[in-house]
Order: sequence, then C-alpha cells, then structure tokens
Amino acid sequence: MGVVIETQNLTKSYPTGAGDLPVLHGVDFTLESGEFTAIMGPSGSGKSTFMNILGCLDRPTSGVYKLLGEEVAKLSPDQLAHRRLHYIGFVFQGFNLLPRADLLENVSLPLLYARLPAQQRKIRAMEMLEQVGLAPWAKHRPSQVSGGQQQRAAIARALVAKPSLILADEPTGNLDTQTSDEIMALLSRLNDEGITLVLVTHEPDVARYAKRLTRFRDGLLVEDSPVLDRRRP
Repeated sequence: MGVVIETQNLTKSYPTGAGDLPVLHGVDFTLESGEFTAIMGPSGSGKSTFMNILGCLDRPTSGVYKLLGEEVAKLSPDQLAHRRLHYIGFVFQGFNLLPRADLLENVSLPLLYARLPAQQRKIRAMEMLEQVGLAPWAKHRPSQVSGGQQQRAAIARALVAKPSLILADEPTGNLDTQTSDEIMALLSRLNDEGITLVLVTHEPDVARYAKRLTRFRDGLLVEDSPVLDRRRP
C-alpha cells in the first residue's frame, strides 16, 4: 500500500496578544492507502487543528506534511485548492448542504468547480447518490429529507470527485444513535471498498468502527494503536 499522509515533527502555533499559542508539538504520523483511523482527544487537544492541516485548510508552523508523497508547504494557493478538490473529500458534522439546491445539485457541486460538463456532472452525481442509497430523493432539497439522509448526501458529495482520502469531522455529531450507526456502517463499507478514511470523533462507540485509534492530548499524539474490539456493521 502507498502512503497517503505523512507528517514529520509537525508543529502549529497561533499568534495571540500574549505571544504565540502552541497547539501541536512535533507530531509524527503516517497513514497508508486503505487505512481507517479515528482521531480522539479532549477539546483543545489539537485534533481539529491537525485535521485542518491534513485537509490543506491550514498550514503547519514547522515540520513536514506530505500528501501522496508531495510536500504541501511547497504548493501555491491554487495548487492547494486543486489538491483539496481532487484528492480530499470532506464530511462535516453540519452537513453543509446548500438549502435551495436539491440533493443532486449539492452532490454535483465539486464537479462544477472541476469544470466538468453538465451532463457528466449529473451522471456522476446520480451514481454517487445511488451508492449511498439516495437515488429516489435526488430532486429533494435538504429540508425535505432526514438528517441521516442529509449526511449520506454529504458523503456522496465527498466521493463524487473520486478523492484518495475522506476526512470526516464529527460526522455523527448531529444524529441519533441508530442513524449514527447507519452512517458509520456506510463509511465502513466505503473503507472496505478501498477508500482511505480519517474520522474525528468524541464518541468511543463511533471510534470503534475504525481499524486504528489515534489519540491526542495537549498537542501531542499520545496513542496510535489498532482497534482490537472493532465494531462491524
């Protein structure tokens, strides 16, 4: 398997009125193709900052971050935008769907930025909706479907550009237990099909769907181990 993510001595600090505030302290991390890791840690532990760096939404203060063997710090803003569009799919707690667009239009949105022709966008977006079980609701707006269906649509949108990596930030945070289990079963199936996944969660039961647990505390990676009691759908 190839290496999708590699960080070496990664640090991040933010300037404040009282001086720089360190958030990450020399994080070394490697994720290979096809892996599924859950990132856990208390609020302020650095996990969200680490996730933003992995998603090319923020830059480290020092250290090295390589995405698919490419050092991210050497990329221009346009190159970073291209990597986010084509290499990384994002799934957020709040779904982030456009309320006035139907599910098909929401899922096809990344392909509009990729400048694919309209018919190709429609065909591929429908394929993704079928993959997550939402084809019958393609013309419904987000307000016309359930929270679980909205999250499925968000996952379809993350997949539509065929990325190498899915970053899911608290994807079950707004869902009830049964719906959370359905979403995690979907993500597990996608991982079984070869998608590389990084999941941030506060919920131990959700983390147990992953194959690997990465735990942060006080800006340090303090645990990186296989999930021995993994939940299966």
